[in-house]
Amino acid sequence: MRHLVLASTSSYRKALLAKLELPFITAAPEVDETPLADEDATELVVRLATAKAQALAGHYPDHLIIGSDQVCVVAGKIFGKPLTAARAQEQLRAASGHSVVFYTGLALYDSRNTSLQVLCEPFSVDFRTLSDEEIAAYISKEQPLNCAGSFKSEGLGIALFDRLSGRDPNTLVGLPLIALCDMLRNAGVNPLM
Repeated sequence: MRHLVLASTSSYRKALLAKLELPFITAAPEVDETPLADEDATELVVRLATAKAQALAGHYPDHLIIGSDQVCVVAGKIFGKPLTAARAQEQLRAASGHSVVFYTGLALYDSRNTSLQVLCEPFSVDFRTLSDEEIAAYISKEQPLNCAGSFKSEGLGIALFDRLSGRDPNTLVGLPLIALCDMLRNAGVNPLM
């Protein structure tokens, strides 16, 4: 069995990866997440997912390293983690009544042979029209300040939506497991075996 490393300290990604019942460790990748000039959402998340996975290769030279990054796009504008309640309010006001696309970059880097598998998985969310009171109450209750788009779909955030659309609901939380299973099988690791 190959050793797996999740290049993330996210408790959400850790919980998702644990669903596959494969042993793994987590490590912080120390990557600058600042977008480059003229970089679109797809390019950004693919670049960062790859950088996160490859950043740990020196510490884990015989491992399969999983990197992931996520942003959401509202009316052509890229939103990352809000980090403050005021920015979370701005993000949710912008999303209110609109369709928002989440882009999650996923990379699997084999530090043994330097092979890389990478993709961008989109997922769409149609938000209900939200009142300022609903937005404030939601932020107060769930504190989604470290979540791209300012919500937790696995929690109370589900009450913000009209509809979800995508291949894998895990993508919305930050780790597309269906795509990851494909990548792992390509690398010789089958979660079912």
